[in-house]
Amino acid sequence: MKKGRLLLLAALGATAAPAFAAVTVLGSSAARMCYDAAESKFVTPAAGIERCNEALGHENLSDYDTVATYVNRGILRLRLGLVDEAIADFDRAIARDPDQAEAYVNKGMAMLRRSDGWSDAVTLFDTGIEKRTRRPAIAYFGRAVANEMGGHIKQAYLDYRQASLLEPRWGDPKAELSRFTVRQP
Repeated sequence: MKKGRLLLLAALGATAAPAFAAVTVLGSSAARMCYDAAESKFVTPAAGIERCNEALGHENLSDYDTVATYVNRGILRLRLGLVDEAIADFDRAIARDPDQAEAYVNKGMAMLRRSDGWSDAVTLFDTGIEKRTRRPAIAYFGRAVANEMGGHIKQAYLDYRQASLLEPRWGDPKAELSRFTVRQP
């Protein structure tokens, strides 16, 4: 992988607040604390994973909350660099609810951490977009990274642009767009 892609992936990981798509859990349960940890860049991932494990092991969760907790624990595991464990959680969520868009988007983010995962990541982001992720800008940004890793520069540019249009205050897509030069034919 090129040095520039490594830097981009590092930046993607560092922008934890907007770069993942957590699934909301209501109430004051351990599942809710797991969600809060996945949404926050201030809670340590290890502490959040403990809450997720508590919820999955000891709480009587609805199907929705079980799926949400798998997605949220996967996000926290990904923040710790536990890519395989994160992918396993996203796969558990998808197996329980194949329409859970955030599971596909986050699995796509995990696949970006694998040197050969860009092609699978594109497909996962496509699915997340098709299933109407709550955070489409993240899906477009991730797909842009994947397309750029695969040498699909025009599509990467278009996806960065779409991410920027969807989330105009998010600086990462704008920063990536600034690297491109558009020439008219």
